[in-house]
Amino acid sequence: MEKFSSFITEQKNTHMTHIEDKVLYGGVNGTREAINALRELRDMLAGKSSGSLSVKWDGAPAIFCGKDPSDGEFFVAKKGIFAKNPKVYKTNSEINKDMSGDLATKMKEALKYLPDLGITGVIQGDFLFSKKDVKTQTIDGKRYTTFHPNTIIYAIPYEQAQEVRNAQIGIVWHTTYTGSDFASMRASYGVNINALNKSSKVWSKNAMIKSFGSATLSSKETSDVTALLSKCGTLFNSISGSTLRELESNQILAQHIEQYNNTFVRAGSLLPPSASHVNGLIKWIDKKYKGEMDKRKTDKGKKTQQDKLDLIMTFFSASNKKSLIKMFDLQKTIVLAKLKLINKLNSIGKTSTFVKTTKGYKVAGAEGFVAIDKLGNGAVKLVDRMEFSYNNFSSDVLKGWDK
Repeated sequence: MEKFSSFITEQKNTHMTHIEDKVLYGGVNGTREAINALRELRDMLAGKSSGSLSVKWDGAPAIFCGKDPSDGEFFVAKKGIFAKNPKVYKTNSEINKDMSGDLATKMKEALKYLPDLGITGVIQGDFLFSKKDVKTQTIDGKRYTTFHPNTIIYAIPYEQAQEVRNAQIGIVWHTTYTGSDFASMRASYGVNINALNKSSKVWSKNAMIKSFGSATLSSKETSDVTALLSKCGTLFNSISGSTLRELESNQILAQHIEQYNNTFVRAGSLLPPSASHVNGLIKWIDKKYKGEMDKRKTDKGKKTQQDKLDLIMTFFSASNKKSLIKMFDLQKTIVLAKLKLINKLNSIGKTSTFVKTTKGYKVAGAEGFVAIDKLGNGAVKLVDRMEFSYNNFSSDVLKGWDK
């Protein structure tokens, strides 16, 4: 079996594809890799192989920090650190020139307090809270210390959260970078927070899961996941390789398919039967481009959009439509296997998670998980999109910045 590091290597940890969308974007190899990744994760949770897992925390913003390799000065940064002209901030005035409001405040707090940790290289994490964000709340009759950085509310039993209440900021760390300059840096998953200085002003959390505990799969659960993965293999073998390769080479079409799938996520509804889904996709693409034509005022502009539509539609031959039906069946089966693993993983940890709706609080799972290979160079993202992504899109779910 191929290991994670043989197929998913992130030079910069700024974006990871959902595992089921490897089928859209990765062609034959990407599809095989997605199935193999789930097999390896199943074996990890069944105690048959070693590996690492981290929790995806729903923090904001993403924080990069450490010593600038060019001059040794401490900096903080957002994802612009890896731009052609890297954007890093070493003074409050530099932050004020580029951002404002709550984002600027958080970046300045990071610049003020993170040097206390004695960071010598470059690491990445997610900002979880400033002191003003920490609250004491009673939810379902239990007293918690809470913070609400984005969509998910994190709730720690009050008596266990004194360090959170004492801290000025909270950060969860997940990625380490090495290299002689920002352009050449490569990511490895995990941060050795034991090597960092202790500071009462910074609540540092390691995203890595130290123990699976009750998340270990039983024989029955392992068998259930294995059956789904066997079905994945059968469906994969029934899909024309040329269809997957054509999708891989046509990233615009792959993005359209993902966008169409996300319309169901946003609505909180399951995908329809795959044959109907293919027909719906074709109608959705046709409507999308005709809408663009209606926005154009000139014949030339309208023709440009029509030409784009005509080119996209050449993909939908009878054979490709047949393979698409199987491909959507495969994606659904990958999701079913993924959800069984996520549901088991959600039993890990002492931090409760909720979302705040217009009608009150609702229990929620973690944002998701990242499975990491032994060398820390490869990773795959597992997110329950029907829960987290729906909550993220829903106007009924209040975000941390909503009043």
